[in-house]
Amino acid sequence: MNDNIYLAREFFRRVWAPPHDLEAIDELMTEDYRITTAGTVISGRRAFKAWVAKMQEAIGDATNEHLEVFSNAAGDRIVSRWITRGTNNGVFGLPADGTPIAFTGIAIWRVADGRFAECWIERAALELHNRLSCEG
Repeated sequence: MNDNIYLAREFFRRVWAPPHDLEAIDELMTEDYRITTAGTVISGRRAFKAWVAKMQEAIGDATNEHLEVFSNAAGDRIVSRWITRGTNNGVFGLPADGTPIAFTGIAIWRVADGRFAECWIERAALELHNRLSCEG
């Protein structure tokens, strides 16, 4: 298996699966790691850890499962199609009601020196927001 695909699997296994080891981010991401999600850029490992912690707080019992993961020919780009599952603990600023939630997304990572250096996320968050808003 491509080492960078393994890196993606480790990120999901260690950071997004219980017990949610945020310290693994120090090992898996470069110090100047950047993620672009929902039009927002989060820069630096420390800021990324805070963002992940906030997401995990809003999505109780958060898990993230790879549906598919592959790399480009050079191995410096990894793409993962995934699904996040958990419970609504106030995701999108909506009232926390414990409703089971799930949404899909795609991550494209740039790898440098054996670590993730940058990521772009596209997720089906609007669909989930609309479904939760209608149920409430």
